[in-house]
Amino acid sequence: MRTALTELVGVRHPIVQTGMGWVAGPRLVSATAEAGGLGILASATMTYAELEAAIKETRSRTSNPFGVNLRADAADAPDRVDLIIREQVKVASFALAPKPDMIAKLNDAGVVVIPSIGAARHAEKVAKWGAHAVIVQGGEGGGHTGGVATTLLLPSVLDAVDIPVIAAGGFFDGRGLAAALAYGAAGIAMGTRFLLTQESTVPSAVKEAYLQRDLNGTVVTTRVDGLPHRVLRTDLVNHLEQSGKLSSLTRAVTNAAKFRKHTGLSWRNMIKEGLAMKHGKDLTWSQVIMAANTPMLLRAGLVEGRTDAGVLASGQVAGMLSDLPTCAELINTIVEDAERIIDKLRDVR
Repeated sequence: MRTALTELVGVRHPIVQTGMGWVAGPRLVSATAEAGGLGILASATMTYAELEAAIKETRSRTSNPFGVNLRADAADAPDRVDLIIREQVKVASFALAPKPDMIAKLNDAGVVVIPSIGAARHAEKVAKWGAHAVIVQGGEGGGHTGGVATTLLLPSVLDAVDIPVIAAGGFFDGRGLAAALAYGAAGIAMGTRFLLTQESTVPSAVKEAYLQRDLNGTVVTTRVDGLPHRVLRTDLVNHLEQSGKLSSLTRAVTNAAKFRKHTGLSWRNMIKEGLAMKHGKDLTWSQVIMAANTPMLLRAGLVEGRTDAGVLASGQVAGMLSDLPTCAELINTIVEDAERIIDKLRDVR
């Protein structure tokens, strides 16, 4: 299935596996790439050394294109950009829009730059700066989301820019891919659907917790890190929703110390990243401190399997999923179903 996305990055199918922290490692990314999709490594929860090793392991598993997701506001972001260029990674994706000089450097090195955006004006900005494509995620998606549904956000972005637009938020099957292509998108990006595959390293008990959810099984809360964050409804999330501001900040400071120890970041660099986050997203210091909750709470759930003490980011599609296919089975089924639907539409008069 050829689209502007497949032509841009050199993959067989217009399907992207997003860079989910603690989830999108070499095994999942390489399986996606081998199946013909675009797999993206999540580097925000990796040290520089871990990212370097992950890129090398992924390349040892597949010769197909893959990407790396970066935090543009990270203290060592320039070093990570240099690593991507040196290792000839095909795609650099960003959750927070990179500055024009970073886009230009990647562009000059032949790296495809694909930021994730949540509004048409953001898409216009990064397109003007030289981004090759954008991922637009509606409110149905997991993690940090806006309040606008994909069905409205997607056409608004398509009307605003001429670069390829990849639709995210609420996609999980061939019907979604066919619908996205009908809107004019160049492909779809999925997180939760790839989290629930055989190659995902998320513990089995946690996967089962996702599969047991219905369409009301997620909630958008600001009590995880001060920003709207879609997660599974759990006892911990209910507790966070009911806890006071002081206890939330105390927990966040504790988790910041844990994350600093895990990554090896100095307090100076953490404060530097906090300043970048504060001004980049216009956050209060309280929200910046709360943001320290996210990495360690997600790690407790997605790595350690502690559904009682961890937060589980999730799109609403968790309520539609009931199986754990391989990445190859998932991608092949989505593409075949989408092609069948598109063929039927050709008969519509």
